[in-house]
Amino acid sequence: MIKIKEFFKLIVLGSVVTFVLGLMHILHAANTKDVNIAIILCCGVESPWDATMVESMERVKQAKPHGLNITYEYTEPIYGDAVMDAMTLFAESGDYDIIICHMTCSDMVQRINKDYPDVAFVSVGSGNSSKGGNEYWIYKRVHEAAYALGVLAGHMTESGVLGVVGTFPADDVNDEINAYFAGARTVKPDLIQKVSFIESWYDPGKAAEMTSAQISMGADMIFTLASNFAACEENNLLCFGNFADESHYSPSTHLSAPIAIWDRDITRIIDGWFDYKENGVPQNGNTEMMWTSMKDGGAVVAPFHGLADRIPANIRKIFDNTVNDIMSGDLVVELDVSEPKSD
Repeated sequence: MIKIKEFFKLIVLGSVVTFVLGLMHILHAANTKDVNIAIILCCGVESPWDATMVESMERVKQAKPHGLNITYEYTEPIYGDAVMDAMTLFAESGDYDIIICHMTCSDMVQRINKDYPDVAFVSVGSGNSSKGGNEYWIYKRVHEAAYALGVLAGHMTESGVLGVVGTFPADDVNDEINAYFAGARTVKPDLIQKVSFIESWYDPGKAAEMTSAQISMGADMIFTLASNFAACEENNLLCFGNFADESHYSPSTHLSAPIAIWDRDITRIIDGWFDYKENGVPQNGNTEMMWTSMKDGGAVVAPFHGLADRIPANIRKIFDNTVNDIMSGDLVVELDVSEPKSD
């Protein structure tokens, strides 16, 4: 039987333990008021692929999920072995909670992520995989927005020839090219499509050459996934950009673009990291591809800016109705990732 004196000793001891545990929780919670993020870029912020990730990160920073103070920095363009070196340096420094590799790099992540269990590692786009745990995989599809722009192009082309200049024939490139042509064919079933790949994620010079070649073959609208509008300007043709609103590069030709929005993807990663740090819940990165639809905020169509008056009112109404049908779910855009070819 416990004596009264010993009983009070246990109460005091228990209070001390409770106080210490409570203090530890407060200190732990203070640590999770901040999150530091490193972003490894493949092409630089001049590339729409990288630019949209940085723009989304800035919006998430302002939104402050979980009340977190978010700081981030991004690298100059790096590729190959330099990516592995950068990831290792960021992780080894202990200064970064989340490392986003904005390219195909999951094989590199899987070589080091287990050595840094408190860090969330993120691979972005096609060519990646994930084994879960503190390894996450972000994916992006903008094919629905591309389909809507295809409908617009189908109505506006006079030659009946549409050109697309792509980067690589990758899953998340093919999907939007095929959707673009599918949208156009709802208007002109017999249109002729021209497709070229520059075999680079960012090579404006080669993109200009291929755009010029397609124009010489009769294309009077170009959907460029490779960020060069010079040939469109020289020929006074309208073009579509890709992944970002690049109208500031060519306000006289850049009609619109399917824009990637990464906000919800970034927030999902932060949610997993925060739950791990704050509540001790093991990180559980997705092992399967995950992407967010246009309806759920994964993509939008860029505004027409100063070129809106180039679109006849009746065609603009058809385009707006197409976008509204996609957003409502009344129109489901088929996903086709086969490699597109020229007619």
